[in-house]
Amino acid sequence: MIKTASINKLAFSVIVFAGLAAQAPLHSKEANQLKQLHSVEWVAEGTFTQGVEGPAVDQQGNLYAVNFAKEGTLGQVDKQGNASLFITLPEGSIGNGIRFDSKQNMYIADYTGHNILKVAANSQQVSVFAHNAEMNQPNDIAIMDNGVLFASDPNWAESSGQLWRIDTQGQTHRLEAAMGTTNGIEVSPDNQTLYVNESVQRKVWQYDLSRTGEISNKRLLISFDDHGLDGMRTDNQGNLYIARYGAGEIAVVAPAGRLLHTIKLIGQHPTNVAFGGDDGKTLFITMQKRGAIEKVRVAVPGRYF
Repeated sequence: MIKTASINKLAFSVIVFAGLAAQAPLHSKEANQLKQLHSVEWVAEGTFTQGVEGPAVDQQGNLYAVNFAKEGTLGQVDKQGNASLFITLPEGSIGNGIRFDSKQNMYIADYTGHNILKVAANSQQVSVFAHNAEMNQPNDIAIMDNGVLFASDPNWAESSGQLWRIDTQGQTHRLEAAMGTTNGIEVSPDNQTLYVNESVQRKVWQYDLSRTGEISNKRLLISFDDHGLDGMRTDNQGNLYIARYGAGEIAVVAPAGRLLHTIKLIGQHPTNVAFGGDDGKTLFITMQKRGAIEKVRVAVPGRYF
């Protein structure tokens, strides 16, 4: 999530610019398909508030995002694109990033309550999974296959941030305290790399990741000259899809840090992305300002497909 006040409503035709191929070279047919991709509106403008974020897809193909119609809610979008209220969060809580574990428990970053909330599988009951008053405002979350969570934790006023690990029993561990404005966060498909970006500083960092969620060997993956960075996801080849807030695009970056191509969007302010669809090749994008969700077909399935 990136906080801003102005309102723009844009209605461009959308063309996806495909440059270099993904991690593995694409055959000519696949390359042509990439060049022909166009994003479309999936959930109409104004369905969600300007704080629309999340997003995450469950095993049944339903898409979830925060702030449906009003702040402090979660909306559900079915496979036909019909949006409805899923749950209302406890009083005072406002959600941001959402992730599912392998058992389909849902975890929600509650940035106003300094919490990670949990909605147990096949229920709509919300509980506090983890709380730490030293969190600024947990923003985006990532998850390892073993259920270990990571949370970005920005302080927007000071352009700084923290990085947390949340173990499977809800115990919190501060991994770094003096970062830039931490925002998007993701785990590689092999669970050996953690990616964290800094919105204001426009940098994406990577760490070696142990099986228990310990981090080491921090190094810069890629930096950008303009526009903010927001939510991120990996595909099953390890390419990173980064919401470029203000640029109106998704940057697709190889594990080695090379910019592969950019996906141009209808709106200018993407906040986050998630893979879904029957084959995992539909990328959903939450759009601040417009309160909408766009989607685009991509060539490689997401990490969980």
